Amino acid sequence: MLAALGCLAGLIGGGEIARAEPGSYHYSFWGDTVVAPAAYKATALLSGEGLGIGAFKEPDDLYVSADGLIYVLDSGNNRIVVLDSQFKPVRMIDSFVRDGQADTFANPQGIFVTERNDIIVADTGHQRVVHLDAEGKLVKIVEAPKSEMLNANFAFQPVRVAADRAQRIYVMSSGVFDGFMEFNADGEFTSFMGANKVQVDPADYFWKMLSTRKQRSQMIMFTPTEFTNLDIDDEGFIYATNGDRFGDTIKKLNAQGNDILRREGYFSPRGDIRFSPAVGPSRLIDIDVGDSDMYSVLDSNKGRIFTYNGDGHFMYEFGGLGNQLGEFNTPTAIERVGEDFLVLDKALGEITVFRTTEYGRTLNEAVRSYYRGDEDKAYEMYQKTINMNANLEFAYVGIGKALLRQGDYAEAMKYFKRGKDQKNYSKAFLLYRKEVLRERFPVIMTVAAVLAIGFLLARKFRIINRGKKVAANEQRAV
Repeated sequence: MLAALGCLAGLIGGGEIARAEPGSYHYSFWGDTVVAPAAYKATALLSGEGLGIGAFKEPDDLYVSADGLIYVLDSGNNRIVVLDSQFKPVRMIDSFVRDGQADTFANPQGIFVTERNDIIVADTGHQRVVHLDAEGKLVKIVEAPKSEMLNANFAFQPVRVAADRAQRIYVMSSGVFDGFMEFNADGEFTSFMGANKVQVDPADYFWKMLSTRKQRSQMIMFTPTEFTNLDIDDEGFIYATNGDRFGDTIKKLNAQGNDILRREGYFSPRGDIRFSPAVGPSRLIDIDVGDSDMYSVLDSNKGRIFTYNGDGHFMYEFGGLGNQLGEFNTPTAIERVGEDFLVLDKALGEITVFRTTEYGRTLNEAVRSYYRGDEDKAYEMYQKTINMNANLEFAYVGIGKALLRQGDYAEAMKYFKRGKDQKNYSKAFLLYRKEVLRERFPVIMTVAAVLAIGFLLARKFRIINRGKKVAANEQRAV
């Protein structure tokens, strides 16, 4: 009865939060959906008409450069619209000069901007990648490569692009299951990287084993899944999303193409972990890498944005499908602008601006402070976060890690226990045990020495007494 009353009280309290912050949630250690304060709220809606540049037509991608310029890939109009940080139009790029003649885009679907503000476009309709400099002048064209690693009937259809500081270009081409295509600074194809492994549904495999050869020929082949998008961080690591239902839907690839994403959260980062069979799991189609190893992914199935810290802990979500401000019809891309987010809706031709709430800013700053090694600041920010959302269990883990760095192992153990972090609890326990032994070693050794000396003296005393008794017995016998 007491347990039932406690659950009822929790539901009542949760209901009050739900009314105040509709749709915001996170997952507990046990996988339960827990109502949470909103980390972001939609504050503005941008359209081409509202900006005075004509309506966007099926825009497919956007990118925010290091200096805060916003590049919108207006695919249906075959142009790039550049906005400043105040969302004012700065310029439009709808053509470039090639061999002395004007050239244009054809249904471009991906855009990336380097630190030097070079613009790289996946010009899908023309089956090429266009590299322009900051002034819009052509640097190079990357067309369908020829290589022994490619099939004779290979069709180059780039849909997403990224580039690193070494000017290598990574291309996601439609229909390619071998991973991202890597091109060197001269635009020459070098290799594939980060191919997904083949994942097999056990049920499908079972029925395929029982089928005849003719039936098997009509079944879907077991092939690796395609990537759905990519982004690259300041250190050159590629973050990628894919449509894999059974494996890891988010990956962090190093130079060798190995997945090094940390998955120390309660659940592997993949969007929603609870869903109805009718709706199905999240389908992640875009990823944005922020500072301090935080990254956010866009779920086209439910229109939600999920954010994780560098260890893979789920921080917060926002967005959804619908007709209200902050909801979308066909979300296709996300980008972070400082603390805020931009979400591009392809069907409506609109950009929704999301700004952080106090809760979101506090949690973001807590993660950043820990990443910078500022334990005092991280402890303070995580404490504020817990005051606003006591059910955010990974915040207790954050406090525990801050205390662990500060050397307060006993207190860290308490927070790791509240955060259900067994691994770090064990680490704190071992350090605490060493600390206790080190502090009390002189006392322990002194007591041990006294006990040893006492034992030796007692033993010697017993031997002497035993000898006296033997001598006395012998004398009486005589």
